[in-house]
Amino acid sequence: MNYRHAYHAGNFADVMKHVALVDAIARLKKKEKPFRIIDSHAGRGLYELSGEQAAKTGEAASGIARLSDAPALGAYLAAARGFVPTRYPGSPLIAARLLRPGDRLVAIEKHPEDFAALESALAPFANAKAIRGDGYERLAALLPPPERRGLVLIDPPYEAEDEFERVARAFAAAYRRFATGIYMIWFPLKRRSDADALAGEIRHAGATKLLSLTLDVGRAADTPPERLSACGLLTVNPPFGFADEMGDALAVLAKQLAQGAGAISRVEWLAGGE
Repeated sequence: MNYRHAYHAGNFADVMKHVALVDAIARLKKKEKPFRIIDSHAGRGLYELSGEQAAKTGEAASGIARLSDAPALGAYLAAARGFVPTRYPGSPLIAARLLRPGDRLVAIEKHPEDFAALESALAPFANAKAIRGDGYERLAALLPPPERRGLVLIDPPYEAEDEFERVARAFAAAYRRFATGIYMIWFPLKRRSDADALAGEIRHAGATKLLSLTLDVGRAADTPPERLSACGLLTVNPPFGFADEMGDALAVLAKQLAQGAGAISRVEWLAGGE
C-alpha cells in the first residue's frame, strides 16, 4: 500500500478522518485548560487539488466535492470548505485553524519537500510548530505534553509491509508516557485481519477505552481493484459524546459518498464505553 497524502487529498478517507478530528478538537475546547495536538505524519499541510499528484487520482471529486450540508458535518465543512475547490487542507492545517491562543500544535514530517511545504502552511500560526523527522522516532519524546491534555494523530502513508506493526509499537511507546491522551490511529482497510491485529495490540498496550470507526463507500463495477474503498480510525480515550456524534456523521458520509452497493459505516466499542 502507498497512502501518501498528496495522492488522496480530499477523498472519502480524508473526509472521515477530518470529521473525527474536528469533533474531537471541539470537545477538547469545552474545557478552558489548554491542550496540545501532535500529528506524527503531517504531510504538506495544504494540497492543490489540481496539482500533479492529486490530479492523477482525482479522488476529491468523489470525496469532499460530493458533500452537501448536513448538521452532523457542519463543523467539518466550515473548517474545510474555505479551500475548496482548488485546495484542500490536511490535518495539521485544520487543527491549527481551530486552536485557541493557548493551545499548541506540533506537526512532524519526514520528507524534505513536504516538510518545507508544511512549514510554509503553518507559518501564519504562532502556536503551531513543524518538526522535520521520523514521526515514529520523535513521537514518544514529545510526550507527555506540558499541558497534560491533548490529542495524538497517527496517520502514516502505509508504504512499508510492516506498517501496522510499526504503528502498534509507536502507540505503545507513546501510551506508556501519556496514558490519558486521546489517540487517533487511521488505517486503510484492505484486510480485516490487519485491523483486528492492530486493535489487539492497542488493547495489549493497556488501552481501556477503545472506539473503532469504519467507513466503507462500496465499489462501483468499474472501480480499479487497487483503489481504496474502506478505512478505519481507532480512537483511544475518545471524549464524552464523540461516539454518538461519529455514528451520526459516518451514517451521513456513507450515504453521500457511496460509490457502489454495500456502502456502510460502523461505530463500535472494542474496550470500555460510555
